[in-house]
Amino acid sequence: MTDTLTQEAVSQDVPEYPMEREASCPFAPPRRMLEMSPLARVRIWNGTTPWLVTGHEVARALFSDARVSVDDRIEGFPHWNEHMLSTVDKRPRSVFTSDAEEHTRFRRMLSKPFTFKRVEGLRPAIQKITDECIDGILAGPRPADLVATLALPVPTVVISEMLGVPYEDHEFFQHHANVGLARYASAQDGQKGAMSLAQYLIDLVEKKRTEPGEDAVSDLAERVNAGEITVKEAAQLGTGLLIAGHETTANMIGIGILALLENPEQAALLRDSDDPKFIANACEELMRYLSIIQNGQRRVAIEDIEIAGETIRAGEGIILDLAPANWDATAYPEPDRLDLSRDAGQQLGFGYGRHQCVGQQLARAELQIVFHTLLRRIPTMRLAIPFDEVPFKHDRLAYGVYELPVTW
Repeated sequence: MTDTLTQEAVSQDVPEYPMEREASCPFAPPRRMLEMSPLARVRIWNGTTPWLVTGHEVARALFSDARVSVDDRIEGFPHWNEHMLSTVDKRPRSVFTSDAEEHTRFRRMLSKPFTFKRVEGLRPAIQKITDECIDGILAGPRPADLVATLALPVPTVVISEMLGVPYEDHEFFQHHANVGLARYASAQDGQKGAMSLAQYLIDLVEKKRTEPGEDAVSDLAERVNAGEITVKEAAQLGTGLLIAGHETTANMIGIGILALLENPEQAALLRDSDDPKFIANACEELMRYLSIIQNGQRRVAIEDIEIAGETIRAGEGIILDLAPANWDATAYPEPDRLDLSRDAGQQLGFGYGRHQCVGQQLARAELQIVFHTLLRRIPTMRLAIPFDEVPFKHDRLAYGVYELPVTW
């Protein structure tokens, strides 16, 4: 784009974003995104035209660029929807919306429960929860909905125990998370879910200030008592962990199982392997193939950036869409082929750089254990409905399936 190109001129010649996936291939990113330049303009819900990043190399570069900010208060930030814009000045800052030293301060507060060593120590507990869920599936009726009986319970139980959130409240926080994570959430609907979850976490932090346990919310409450953060900031961090800790992983488990059922030769490779490295890489490839965040990672430029033959001006929004970046044929030949043997270690499903997912080690452990255990324990599992009747989550920020009926 040239310096003289006005916003109005840009607006006349750009596609709408987000884009719809093809019904004939619901695992694939929208075809139009795969045909676009690695960096191009799109129009979002409020009429603005931020830059859309679909190239793997460009995404990695911008994820690592200090001139790119996650601060959603900056003019030009491309908010997901009306709800996120309407609450921008009401939400406390957190690890998800802060840069530089402030981000480092928040991230340090969250690092303790998610270190590689701590997560590795949780594997026996994750295995036990997974086996108990599969025991229930095998003892129950057929067909079984794997979303309700496996994909949701495993990460929800794990994150509840890690955070110190009572699991018996899971229906409450899952419901309000769903309200807030609607892809096109209105200000009114989104605010109801956000306020309910925020108050729930505020009450829990206050309780943990006087009755601490061995959990992440107690760690945050201790930071409040030490004067390092406010109760509202602690609640905001806890809310982010609670939502991200169950919602994204649950969606990845559900749609990942479906992809394996549709690729039986790849499922057999994973089922029959005892190599931890192969199992780990298989889950990276599933993450690459199914990148489930379908509204992109949102950013704003705070300085002019020359990249990919374009100039992103200070104050212009940036959307890094992980799905087309992970299907970039220059990074992954034949990206439309699920290949558990390919080296998928550079996939961007968890983001990249300083803002990559704080809970990624936990998510990896859960995916590795659930996929491998399920394929081993129910080797004859198959979809119980026609593939074209599977209800996909086109209307959520995180892609997945609402139900996954299977039999064996």
